[in-house]
Amino acid sequence: MSGKEYRINVDLNFNVLFNLAHQFENNKMYLEALNTYRVMVKNRHCNNTGLLRLSKANIYVKQKNYPKAIKLYCKELDRTPGCHKERRMKIKQNIGVVFVHMCQYRDAIGCFEEVMREYPNVIVGYNLVLCYYAIGDKKMMRNGFEMLLSAPLGTDDEAKQSLSEGDNCPNVTIKSMNDQLHQTKEAQEKQAEKYIVTVAKLIAPAMETCAAAGLDWCMTKVKDSQHSELTSDLEFAKALAQLKQKDFKSAFEILNTFHLKENRVKGTTANNLSFRHFLYKNYDKAEEYANLALKADPHNPASLINKGNALFGKQDYERAVECYKEALWNNSTCTEALYNLGLCYNKLTCPEEALHCFLDLHSFLRNDNQVIYQLVKLYELLGDHDQAIEWLMHIISSTPTDPSALAKLGQLHDATGDKLQAYQYYYESFKLYPCSVEMIEWLASYYIQTQSFGKAIESFERAAVLQPKLVKWRLLVAACYRRNGDYQTALEKYKHIHCLFPEDIECLRFLVNLCMDMGLEEVNNYKGKFQRATRISEQRLNSGQRHSVHGWRESTEGSVASADFSNSIKQHKRTSMIRSITTSNEPYEASAPNELDAFYVDPLGPQMGRPMTGGNMLSAV
Repeated sequence: MSGKEYRINVDLNFNVLFNLAHQFENNKMYLEALNTYRVMVKNRHCNNTGLLRLSKANIYVKQKNYPKAIKLYCKELDRTPGCHKERRMKIKQNIGVVFVHMCQYRDAIGCFEEVMREYPNVIVGYNLVLCYYAIGDKKMMRNGFEMLLSAPLGTDDEAKQSLSEGDNCPNVTIKSMNDQLHQTKEAQEKQAEKYIVTVAKLIAPAMETCAAAGLDWCMTKVKDSQHSELTSDLEFAKALAQLKQKDFKSAFEILNTFHLKENRVKGTTANNLSFRHFLYKNYDKAEEYANLALKADPHNPASLINKGNALFGKQDYERAVECYKEALWNNSTCTEALYNLGLCYNKLTCPEEALHCFLDLHSFLRNDNQVIYQLVKLYELLGDHDQAIEWLMHIISSTPTDPSALAKLGQLHDATGDKLQAYQYYYESFKLYPCSVEMIEWLASYYIQTQSFGKAIESFERAAVLQPKLVKWRLLVAACYRRNGDYQTALEKYKHIHCLFPEDIECLRFLVNLCMDMGLEEVNNYKGKFQRATRISEQRLNSGQRHSVHGWRESTEGSVASADFSNSIKQHKRTSMIRSITTSNEPYEASAPNELDAFYVDPLGPQMGRPMTGGNMLSAV
């Protein structure tokens, strides 16, 4: 400095160190921040030790070192003069928050009550009610809620003062200040409303026997307060509480009156009613309420989705696509709209567009099995079985015990001709869910193809246990014994079937043929029964009862015909496997092959080779 004495700028030094400590704190370098504050406190020229002490206490709170934080807060509270009322109350508020972290709710209540008496505000009132709820004091919950409603927002006086100071300013400046203050006031009002509604929902079931009764009390208090516009929000919360209690009649009585009123939750109410009618498949009403919700808020994605769902239910897929696209235009991350859009494209036989939707959705929901399963279905529809298997392996990796996913994987391998791999996955699925008749059918057909009649018999016997009123499983068990050369056991099985189903023509036909070829005297008895059963069947057909009998058989079997041509081919092939049991070179079968084959055309045809649907993995809109 060329002869001049160097003098330290105390204020500049303080500001630099304080900002350095603050940046250490922001980067979670708490030890470095505390060391910096200690260096500043030791400086005898520092006049802001109170601010540094509070900063150190805040760091101790972040480190969860609550005793040291309370010690510093109390030390600074004692050194703050009584004329600085606002500063003292803020320190007291911090002490109460630390007590809450330490689960010392009664000590926290003492601090918050003092702040509410001297310097009331919404945040402290909110914390006070939470502490009353934590200790279960119903009476004080009511008192705390009333104090919360009467707490001022603290923006009116500031706005008036700022406007009075801006009288000499240009109009543009006054307008900008007014707008900024107005936005601040709106933000604080929204925060206060959020706190009040949250507290009401929380304490309502604790104060009364049910949440609805507690919300009734809260609504009476809110009506007489400065937040009277929140009454509709609480009434809406009451309807939701009644829905959770399964009091549907009372809940929908409230909701049905909401959309007729001009209130802040009119659109939300209409959305809920639209979804309710959609669940009841009343799609016209669902669309009507969705339109009401759109009148309240034309750009609400939820309303557009509800309208699209109603149109989807009415099979008006083109208009549903427009609704979902508009919802995505308003909110590009709306996963519900993107998922439903993919379903619509699938219904419109546009698999490429649907695939694009679900691939985009997968980028948002990486581990969602519903989305992955839709991709599997689309790749299967497009004939790319390798890609379908690759995507399905993602589901297996996350949920390896899902029998539907394993069965679907087996079906895809079966479609590619890999029978051994298909058998592995079908068998794993069967072990996890041994009650699936479809699984048992496939395994039995595989065992027949590999000449493992013993395992096929076990599978058909299990199916007979699951569907005891269905005769075809028992007939297949007997056919397996016959195909394996155990004619005596086969005869006993047919006799047992005849006792259970005395009018079954196919069983009598096999008994006649088997007894004839074995040279048994019972053949004449079974021939008479067969002829009698045949005449009865012909009489039923002639009297027009054929359709009803066939319908009864289908309802009993639970068979569902597949509209997919490829699945029909697989179904025919698997039927042929079962039918091959009856086409050996044995004498009694060669005598009347056409009659024997006739049995296996109708009852077994629809069942064999039914495509696996994935069970509950298929999702609705």
